[in-house]
Amino acid sequence: MVAQPTEHAVITPQMLEDVRKRIGFEFTPRDYPFWNTQANWDAVRQYCWGIGEDNALFNDADYGKKSQWGTNVVPFNFLYSVYWCTGRYGLPGIHGWHSGNDWKLFKPILANDTISYTVKVTDLVEKKSQMAGRTFIEYCLATYRNQRNETVATALGWSVRAERKASGEKGKYRDIQAATYTPERMQSLVQQIIDEKPRGGEPRYWDDVKIGDETTPVIKGPLSMRDMFAYIMGGGSPFMKAHRIFYKYTMRHPGAVMIDSTTGQIDVPELVHMEQSRAQEIGIPGAYDYGCQRMSWLIHGIYDWMSDYGFCKRMYGELRRFNVVGDTQWIKGKVTKKWVDEKTKEHLVQLDVWAQNQRDEVSAPGWAVVRLPTRKDDLKVYIASLKKGTPPE
Repeated sequence: MVAQPTEHAVITPQMLEDVRKRIGFEFTPRDYPFWNTQANWDAVRQYCWGIGEDNALFNDADYGKKSQWGTNVVPFNFLYSVYWCTGRYGLPGIHGWHSGNDWKLFKPILANDTISYTVKVTDLVEKKSQMAGRTFIEYCLATYRNQRNETVATALGWSVRAERKASGEKGKYRDIQAATYTPERMQSLVQQIIDEKPRGGEPRYWDDVKIGDETTPVIKGPLSMRDMFAYIMGGGSPFMKAHRIFYKYTMRHPGAVMIDSTTGQIDVPELVHMEQSRAQEIGIPGAYDYGCQRMSWLIHGIYDWMSDYGFCKRMYGELRRFNVVGDTQWIKGKVTKKWVDEKTKEHLVQLDVWAQNQRDEVSAPGWAVVRLPTRKDDLKVYIASLKKGTPPE
């Protein structure tokens, strides 16, 4: 029987029980692989293109070979293309809004590393919501390992789970006005974006960093459908399958099906990111970005600031507001702390990072901990210590 739901699903006690009984159990999703399994040059380049990341250490094979690393480095947001750690498991037919991640990084990912992952549900918490009435926040932890079975990173992800019909009826965000741009304003934005550049091969030394220092903003937008398609081309999606493969997928996952209310066509809820009408059905005024996409923008801002010699050890971010087509986000940061780790002797800096839109709303606040070299360091020795990594906590 072909999956063909006739109305939006509602949260049932059995659904909640099915999720709760999986808490703490580590598994690999049965639809493995998610998208990428190897950090080869093509895959990494396509991911970087999908977020507008032009750092040569990630994109240019010749540059990587000539760098202190001796190869290309893979930005850790590439792991979203290995597995979206959005905090969603179970609750078929119940919509999920990716709401944040807490990343911990233990070892650099280098060109051609092969990455696998496991996942476990860690919690399911009921929460009242102005947007959708009765909702739940679901938490999942992903562990990413390289071909030597070394843990390179973990990511705690969480999503708000809510009934689509209730969300659409509440319509909390329906009054958001679409952004418009004069030719002069558009030209100014384009010029600012073109003028951006990563710090790259010029080391940012810990000695020179001061509390209160601000990062140079990275502009993302105005958000377009092209941006969304470009992200999916690099980042992948569990739903982006065609024809026979797609319909076989819906047989295994009938809860992934969403029916177009105007045409009756079987499709997926992911189209809220691509079609205005689908987004409006769940109470959003228009198509909006992917959570992993905006989190990757925050990470892009960190990489631009810290230079090729920085290593991001921790990154936390929350997705608090929708970023709809037409919105522009300025990725900003500020140094809030610097110290030397007594145990590891690493020289560390903490940054507050955030995405701020044209309405001066902070749509995604977060923070990061970055390791930097000092002026006393032999950079070859320093890079070797980064490659060695640190054991998971």
